[in-house]
Amino acid sequence: MSTVFEARPWDRIWGDTTGFHDAGEAPSVLAPFLARCRTHPDRMALAYFDRAWTHAELDAESDALAAAFADAGLGPGDAIGLYLQNIPEFLVATIAAWKIGAAIVPINPMYRERELGHIVEDSQLAALVALDSLLPTVDAVRERSAIRLVIATSGLRALGRTDDLPAPLADVEPLAVEGAELYDDVIARFAGHPPPAVDPSPSDTAYIAYTSGTTGAPKGAVLTHGNVLFSAQTFRSMRQLDEDDVIFAMAPLFHVTGLICSVALTLLVGAPLVLGYRFDVPTILDLIDRYKVTFTVGATTVFLSFLDSPRFGEVDISSLTKIICGGAPIPPSVVERYESATGVYLHNGYGMTETTSPTFGTPLGHRSPVSSAGSLALGIPVPDTEAMLLGDDDQPVGVGETGELVVRGPHVMAGYWNNPEETARQLTDGWLRTGDMATMDAEGWFYLVDRKKDQINASGFKVWPQEVEEVLYEHPSVREAGVVGVPDEYRGETVKAFVSLRPGRTATAEELMAHCREHLAAFKVPRVIEFLDDLPKTVTGKITRMSLRELDRDG
Repeated sequence: MSTVFEARPWDRIWGDTTGFHDAGEAPSVLAPFLARCRTHPDRMALAYFDRAWTHAELDAESDALAAAFADAGLGPGDAIGLYLQNIPEFLVATIAAWKIGAAIVPINPMYRERELGHIVEDSQLAALVALDSLLPTVDAVRERSAIRLVIATSGLRALGRTDDLPAPLADVEPLAVEGAELYDDVIARFAGHPPPAVDPSPSDTAYIAYTSGTTGAPKGAVLTHGNVLFSAQTFRSMRQLDEDDVIFAMAPLFHVTGLICSVALTLLVGAPLVLGYRFDVPTILDLIDRYKVTFTVGATTVFLSFLDSPRFGEVDISSLTKIICGGAPIPPSVVERYESATGVYLHNGYGMTETTSPTFGTPLGHRSPVSSAGSLALGIPVPDTEAMLLGDDDQPVGVGETGELVVRGPHVMAGYWNNPEETARQLTDGWLRTGDMATMDAEGWFYLVDRKKDQINASGFKVWPQEVEEVLYEHPSVREAGVVGVPDEYRGETVKAFVSLRPGRTATAEELMAHCREHLAAFKVPRVIEFLDDLPKTVTGKITRMSLRELDRDG
């Protein structure tokens, strides 16, 4: 993979990118945060429902936690797990870990014993900050781990009250804690204790971020401080963000999108970060209104849920003008619907855990074109990124041809933690195999065809689910659509669609099949359509085809 596209037409679209990835001499996003704590200590840095922290308060709280980590013998080379929802302790613990030179391992709070155990053992966690409600799961894996410090907290602690709770917190009840330190006690005990001074270098590990494990056990992508800094700069420059913006953490902070476009970005630019515990549409709309949020990143389903919410139109979200929509291909009809309702264009974006999030995007002043097949472009490579498409012979394919997308740049992970074999399979000379099939047009715009493993083979005909989904989304009654291949005795595989309908709308399977026949070749039309109230999604709101296949098998 030593050959790249001879022409880089996307460079013309970006234009002058001088300073796009300029952060002065900063080796990490921690450096600009610490500088801002000295120069603007009283500016708001963080908000959580009706409580806010200044930069000085966030610095002092993270100092205390860093001192507690150091007192437990933690330092450079250690890994600290965060088993939390979107609460202030996540940001505080991240800063604290980096202050002592440790790495963060973000963990999905929906994970249970088997999943948690794999991550704890594989990453050799030395400490864990966890929701108190998850301590029984922690206890189940702790004996066979290297963990020597557990700190427990809850979504209620930061609010300092338990009455009149916001909807996402209504079912949160603090538990009695045994075998763990209480977060508040730790902060009080180490308040005013300066932690040891450690300055992370660009090559030091910032995160070990575990993949979803759809093709086996989750793998830990090693993301360096240099990776994180580069990607935070990408988000900053793509949307021209500065300290006068307000960021809402739409994506879970334990997911790479949340880690970069929320945690790292707020530390880099100084824009306050607004948190809301977990995804709850009415609460999110209220928080956007209250704090006049200007920027967020979310999946297509997030913005569809805004439009379908009874609260939409009752609150003022006109400040939210800087949006990146990613996580899954965006049907053009969804972009049109959101823009018609709000006047705001959903700029597309593409990235993955192994690329520290953003790899492709749509520059300001541009709109993603739509291919002849009706697909919205996923964007063009961000500045200082190389990209190409490889055919089955691992040679670059031409314009308009389909190939596997491979990328190279400062955002690509250092490798998989403790997994040299998988690292060698996915990385060659710095080039990362994404597993996504795509095409490129003559102007340099890339179009995602689908995941390589999701292709449907119906009687020898190749069907890409995304193309069928986009046609279904064009039907006025369709809210969500997911397409998978299912076993068929005659065709080998056949096309099945799962659909949820918009509130107040109706449609039959026959009507939707007829709609598809108007726009697709016969072999691509779903032979089976199943209606669901809601389609299964990942924690970031992406419809998951693996779960749809399981539903079909169980049905």
